[in-house]
Amino acid sequence: MITLLDYGAGNVRSVINAIEHLGETVSLVTNAADIEQAERLVFPGVGNFGMLMHSLRENGLREPLIRYLHSGKPFFGICVALQALFESSEEVPEEPGLGILPGRVQRFTCDLAVPHIGWNGIKAQQGSPLFKGLHGYEKFYFIHSFHVVPATTEAILTTTDYGYEFVSAIQKGAMVATQFHPEKSGRAGLKLLENFLAGTRETVHLTACPSTTVLAKRIIACLDVRANDQGDLVVTKGDQYEVREQGAVRNLGKPVELAGEYYQQGADEIAFLNITAYRDLPLKDMPMFEVLQQTSQHVFAPLTIGGGIRDFTDPDGRLYSALEMASQYFRAGADKISIGSDAVLIVEDVLRTGHPTGFSSIEQISRVYGSQAVVISIDPRRVYVNSPDAVAHQVISTRYPGPNGERFCWYECTIRGGREGRPVDAVTLAQVCEQLGAGEILLNCIDRDGTNAGFDLELINAVCSAVTIPVIASSGAGKVEHFGEVFTQTGAEAALAAGIFHRREVPIGAVKKYLQGKVEIRPVDDVDPITTP
Repeated sequence: MITLLDYGAGNVRSVINAIEHLGETVSLVTNAADIEQAERLVFPGVGNFGMLMHSLRENGLREPLIRYLHSGKPFFGICVALQALFESSEEVPEEPGLGILPGRVQRFTCDLAVPHIGWNGIKAQQGSPLFKGLHGYEKFYFIHSFHVVPATTEAILTTTDYGYEFVSAIQKGAMVATQFHPEKSGRAGLKLLENFLAGTRETVHLTACPSTTVLAKRIIACLDVRANDQGDLVVTKGDQYEVREQGAVRNLGKPVELAGEYYQQGADEIAFLNITAYRDLPLKDMPMFEVLQQTSQHVFAPLTIGGGIRDFTDPDGRLYSALEMASQYFRAGADKISIGSDAVLIVEDVLRTGHPTGFSSIEQISRVYGSQAVVISIDPRRVYVNSPDAVAHQVISTRYPGPNGERFCWYECTIRGGREGRPVDAVTLAQVCEQLGAGEILLNCIDRDGTNAGFDLELINAVCSAVTIPVIASSGAGKVEHFGEVFTQTGAEAALAAGIFHRREVPIGAVKKYLQGKVEIRPVDDVDPITTP
């Protein structure tokens, strides 16, 4: 029996699924006695350091957890649970940590995009039973803006490079904790968890570790999910956002099955976009919750969900917040939330009033779950102009003249699935959303959607140069060379595609084979070969 400390924030479903996949049974902590009686304790921390520590204190779990950690019994902490072991954090200076290890937590201070999101390597600083069956070249999934700075080196298990070298895992006796998410790290992560659960004692030295680790460029498979005319949830794909063909919704497969296939092919992330989420009661859209729950049982890689995440009022007059909606998706297995149309309206309000409200969906979700949990999905289209001063928007010079020979353009943001244009440009939207607390930009392009003509590199470079958070390039991929272009000619950290994967025109494995040796990628064989849905 594995005891899991769930303090109520983030995606613990995937940790439970990973442990159960490995043959163990999970018991959740409901009170202090559960911690005291635990024999092996797993603590998945997600989101904000202050929220985590506040929750432990308010629920009477702080002191029992400290006693457990001093007992010498096996403990595995994940992400913010690693940070909680130290004395303090820059994220919330007034909230003390558990103080089990001397040191502090600080925000990344490098010229790279923050949060640090994606698959990176580890460098072993000591031997460990956790390394049995692992190799030094394998990568693990990270998603964080802060990292630990131990006051001593004795507990450092691994380090990782991102702008500079930081501590990515610690080990002291039977207490281990990782900044990366093993439950989201494919085969390597499951093997590491398996070694902990098995209580392996043989010290293994990780061989073939790189002298420097490099964050991999991510290949993301996106699944647009909606009900067809028969009421079944299907994966579909539009051409410039039109999903019907000869009057019927394009049916390209079942969401859970396709997600499993893409995971097996080596997808670094899976994104679900619920394009029927504009109904009156999105929290009652149980099929999408079921899709996430079923997918997280077999796909041990990051899952993003988007569509309809906003404040809404039901017919009885009850107000539901976007935070409530996001919380339900996190509990169902999502790791990140994508906000689209609502973000445009939020930014318009900020630009009109000159200040944020503090209560927007972006601010609420990032405050509780951390900026890394909030992705902003931007759906812009080109608008050509004759000069940079023609409009009150951020205008770029383009190599592709407009219909009347215009040499400049701006990118008009849209809402409602691209059906309605709004008076805000994509660059401004990205900048304001970053200020509000968003941690990543998913940058679509209506003009390129479904064209197979390649990504809009000019748009991507304009947004990448305007923000300090990661950017995912989307729309237009038609061949493997397009992925090489976007990674070598822009600052995008990830590239997303849908139709070419669904129609099996370009397999994910072919993309990674083409990119091998050109950019840093995660090897395809890092997935777990036995987790086929």
